[in-house]
Amino acid sequence: MKKILIIIVILAVGGGGWYFYKKTTAKAEVKYASFEVVSKGISEFVDTTGAVAPLNRVEIQPSAGGRIEKILVEEGDKIKQGQVLALMSSSDRVAILDAARAMGDEQYKYWQEAYKPIKVVAPLDGTVILKNVVEGQTVSQATVLFAMSDKLILAANVDESDVGKVKEGQPVSIILDAYPDSPVKGSVFQILDEGVNQSNVITYSVKIKPDYVPAFFKSQMTANIKIEVARKRAALLIPAVAVTIDPAGKTAVITEVADNKPVYKKIETGLDEGDLVEVTKGLEEGDTVMFQGKGYKPQQASGGTNPLMPSRPNVPRGAGRAMH
Repeated sequence: MKKILIIIVILAVGGGGWYFYKKTTAKAEVKYASFEVVSKGISEFVDTTGAVAPLNRVEIQPSAGGRIEKILVEEGDKIKQGQVLALMSSSDRVAILDAARAMGDEQYKYWQEAYKPIKVVAPLDGTVILKNVVEGQTVSQATVLFAMSDKLILAANVDESDVGKVKEGQPVSIILDAYPDSPVKGSVFQILDEGVNQSNVITYSVKIKPDYVPAFFKSQMTANIKIEVARKRAALLIPAVAVTIDPAGKTAVITEVADNKPVYKKIETGLDEGDLVEVTKGLEEGDTVMFQGKGYKPQQASGGTNPLMPSRPNVPRGAGRAMH
């Protein structure tokens, strides 16, 4: 019988590559790669986002309306409890001083000493994160003069499907968007009980304490956060691409190929680390699993592709010659 050969060539004009589809009456041979089951440590993470925030944020307002005479601190200053932040005149003192100034320097100096200004003091140890006034500004009792924080933490938003995995004390990796090359370690210390509904998605606030607070931490900086929710030692691992479904619809792997047909073995899986999956039942260390495609290669940190997936052929741009 005469074989029929059909060749279709598709040019990828914008992509600089090409693909070809080849069909013959002879059945194409399926190629398998193999992988030996290994034992190593594995962890499971909850990935989320968050922001730097004060553990306690205190807004400082004046005890009376009046005028700011002198400001003694700036944003970012480290402050002790009781330290004077500013001096202000009450409304009565403002009226007396303004009238005394018109009567001459002697009268003005007398009333300055006789009628002392009000001291605005820090209610706690911490950092000034907001200075909301300038000298000479008239303020009311409702005016926020300063804001202080005692210490900076991370507040992460965790989806309700993941919050059950998060526990106090779990280790956390923190990477600020502004400083991607300066990761910081921390740990979970509080999980709030009340969730927030955002576009029909419920999230819970998880508070994270950094092991140390770098000088570049600033309130409201955004961060990528990885919470290590589970860690196992000596877990049996196989490539995620090797996990498949057998004809009965069960999770399985291919252990061999007999008479050009795959032989399946049922397994149970555990933690998923992305390109590697834990096997909790069905395999032992040293067993071999098989899967279609190229051999497994460890994932490269600098690469942006999946090492378990077959790659396209490397063909010069514009090549469109049919292959026979």
